[in-house]
Amino acid sequence: MSKLRVGIVGSSFGGAVHAPAYALHPRFEVVAIASPSSAEAVARERKIPHAFGSVEEMLAGVELDVVSVASPPFDHHRSVLAAVAAGKHVLCEKPFALTVAQAEEMLAASERAGTVGALAFEFRYVPAVIAIKELIDNRHAGALREIEVSRLSRELLERNTNRGPSWWFSRANGGGVPNATMPHFFDLANHLAGRAPRATYGLLRTANPRRMGPDGVPFETDVADGAFAFVDYGDGLVARCSADATVVVESTTVAVHGETRSAVANGTFFGDLRVFTIAEDEQDELEIAPSPYTKHEAVHGNLPFFLPLLDAFAERIDLGTPGVPAFADGLAAQRQLEAIGYGR
Repeated sequence: MSKLRVGIVGSSFGGAVHAPAYALHPRFEVVAIASPSSAEAVARERKIPHAFGSVEEMLAGVELDVVSVASPPFDHHRSVLAAVAAGKHVLCEKPFALTVAQAEEMLAASERAGTVGALAFEFRYVPAVIAIKELIDNRHAGALREIEVSRLSRELLERNTNRGPSWWFSRANGGGVPNATMPHFFDLANHLAGRAPRATYGLLRTANPRRMGPDGVPFETDVADGAFAFVDYGDGLVARCSADATVVVESTTVAVHGETRSAVANGTFFGDLRVFTIAEDEQDELEIAPSPYTKHEAVHGNLPFFLPLLDAFAERIDLGTPGVPAFADGLAAQRQLEAIGYGR
């Protein structure tokens, strides 16, 4: 079986995560990268044969099976539609789109083309999340009542000057905490619930609209630095999803609470989560098998989770096997983002 030829759109996260992940995976071969600014530099660094200035040039200039969209959110709609129109399978970064209408259009286009459309929701493949999902599926938690997916971080403290003005600080271009983290959190909650939400409620908050860049020049931003949501799944199950980047602690939590048992995973981020189960008369820490790709975390901390995502993506392309996060999952998260105020 010949390798699937991949073209990557976007040179930042695309160069740091997508390129090495596909290069390490036996089913894929990275043959091209597209970016209006630094495609050639990343191609040289990552030993990618072809570099282009746009997705259109890449699609016209080299034969591809897969397009991996890792460009900023404002480009997803254009790049995904171009790739699907060319009959390519697509893996798209989160957020899927800037609006629900864009997400619906991309999903419909992929369904018409008959290609595989996947979302880069790699945190489903964190070992702690897999362990919690198994506890739920095996009914060890009993009737599930609450899900929590939350993160506290210091990334956007008022005194933090490591980021200068860019698209990331523009709401119109898809920047801010809601698009950076909440699609992952909504997807994890939906994945653990095992069904789509009935309703999502919440709000966005900007605590620090005036920021200082690393050059000492102040600038204004309209993006949210906190996002807070409640999700109703019906049948007595709710979820709390939140991300606040203006506090001093670094803490990530994925937890489920049932009528028999709770399972709580906590750490600084997804790579160091520890899982505890709690019942009425006992508390235990679970021994979690590490990702088979842990050895690659030195390249980038996301690789141990991104590589099993590519396993599922390849299986879907080759065998039609369900399981990889799909465009429909991206649309679900987009609707939840809109429900708390983004994209309206």
